Amino acid sequence: MMDANQRWDVPEAVEWMSKLAEFKPLWIEEPTSPDDILGHATISKALVPLGIGVATGEQCHNRVIFKQLLQSNALQFLQIDSCRLGSVNENLSVLLMAKKFGIPVCPHAGGVGLCELVQHLIIFDYISVSTSLKNRMCEYVDHLHEHFKYPVVIKQASYMPPKDAGYSTEMKEDSVRKHQYPDGDVWKKLLAAQEN
Repeated sequence: MMDANQRWDVPEAVEWMSKLAEFKPLWIEEPTSPDDILGHATISKALVPLGIGVATGEQCHNRVIFKQLLQSNALQFLQIDSCRLGSVNENLSVLLMAKKFGIPVCPHAGGVGLCELVQHLIIFDYISVSTSLKNRMCEYVDHLHEHFKYPVVIKQASYMPPKDAGYSTEMKEDSVRKHQYPDGDVWKKLLAAQEN
């Protein structure tokens, strides 16, 4: 898997990935601007014969953008982001659309608390929507879990179902207090260092 992080224009993405095809990447993530649906469709069309998929969606903020990405065959892997996408309901509607189009959902989970948030969505997708693990994976970044009361649990490279009720996002009071702007200890140190 490769990630261009929105850096290329459409011809550049096709050119680079054509050159990188010899390495047989599964996908190119965010090859161009996340708002460029037709650009993603052009890239996707050019890369399908090379066996390279397009993965995108972590920057999408509503089901309408995902609908257009799906309708235009602009992606082969759909990456929801549980925070950027409006709500649980918005995430669920995207999971249902992905099922209708036969596109696997591979959630983005690289930021503070995203692993805690996304675990519920991937489990729901597996149990109630896709009922499949084929071509599905979920990012996992092993940091900052210590700030949450109910941190995500990973075993054998798999998310484990949470045992506690709720959405697993409640942060520890001490962590919130230390990071509160501008009076938390973390911010006080940063602001003091900038003054010096």
